[in-house]
Amino acid sequence: MMKPKSRIRPIVKKEFRQIVRDKRTLGILLFLPSFMLVMFGYALNFDVKHIKLAVCDYDRSADSRKFVESFVESGYFDYRYYLSGENEIDPLLDEGKAAVAIVIPPDFSETMARGESATVQAIIDGTNATSAPAIVGYVTAVTRGFSEEILLKSMLRAGVSHYTPPIDFRPRIWFNPELRSAKFLIPGLIGFILMVTAVVSTSLSIVREKERGTMEQITVSPVKPLELILGKTIPYIAISVVATFVILLVGYVLFDVTVKGSYLLLLLVTLIFLIGCLGLGLLISTVSSSQQVAFTLATMITVLPSFVLSGFIFPIRNMPVFVQVITYLVPARYFMAALRAIILKGVGITAFWEQIALMIAFAALTIGISARRLKAQLYLPQSRIPKHSNPGGGGS
Repeated sequence: MMKPKSRIRPIVKKEFRQIVRDKRTLGILLFLPSFMLVMFGYALNFDVKHIKLAVCDYDRSADSRKFVESFVESGYFDYRYYLSGENEIDPLLDEGKAAVAIVIPPDFSETMARGESATVQAIIDGTNATSAPAIVGYVTAVTRGFSEEILLKSMLRAGVSHYTPPIDFRPRIWFNPELRSAKFLIPGLIGFILMVTAVVSTSLSIVREKERGTMEQITVSPVKPLELILGKTIPYIAISVVATFVILLVGYVLFDVTVKGSYLLLLLVTLIFLIGCLGLGLLISTVSSSQQVAFTLATMITVLPSFVLSGFIFPIRNMPVFVQVITYLVPARYFMAALRAIILKGVGITAFWEQIALMIAFAALTIGISARRLKAQLYLPQSRIPKHSNPGGGGS
């Protein structure tokens, strides 16, 4: 009898040869992840900048002009339109030519000179529910900063040489001080891309054997189901690990995203997640009759859940309770939480050991079910194996 290692090695070599020959599969595993990272990294950007600003200034004073300049100096607004009346605001917002319009009253400077509060109106396009709250925050921050500057000047003119605010507020942002979307998105992109590519590519492996008619050779061989699974998954694990580090390299070069935690811990978490994904891909291949069916099933099971239900973009805590329960069935949820903890926070395994335990359980479940289904499909019970007749011709 051959040793298990000797039986697995030929399957691994054969699978590597098929991957190299199949340019489509090789492209999915190596080049598609980096391409998707570049596309998603530049396209998915939650940083709200270059906000188109329109101003209706009835006061036309030095104070009103300085107030408008404070918006431009903030770096978030582009001063596009100077309006002569409020009737010009609606067409600009309707056509999307402006995102916010500021209306300054005619008594703006006189009211502030008397030490009273001047009322300024900001009309914001709320069509985009993502950018509108950010615009409101920017307008509020600019207005508050300008008000504090005016208040300080008036106090200095009144003879107050020193002003101490009642609250000294000093925010300090950890892990992503620049608040760049790329640093939040790229760890999630790694989980999303690996989930899709690993499951899709692996789901085609067993089905490919069925379509080519080579399953009969495996049936009569001494290879066991678990050995067949290992031989089929080892090449994809190796290539997926390489693809992971290619993604990290691209993320560092293009988006300046560095790994703050341990690379060994990152490798361990990635391997556990990949084993589960490849087990899921093999499970899909056992229930599929053709590569087209396998590809369709793998895409449906991975793309939408990994994008919507994993916390990649939408916070899980903001979802309805019944949707939050469904997210526990998505393995990418646990992997993305672990990735962000390692890459952005640089923490150790004690901070996310629950995520690792759940990924191990998912991997064991998918591999176990895949092995049982392969055994049921490939290895017939002894009672169903036809008996051969006596070669001597002298039947009983």
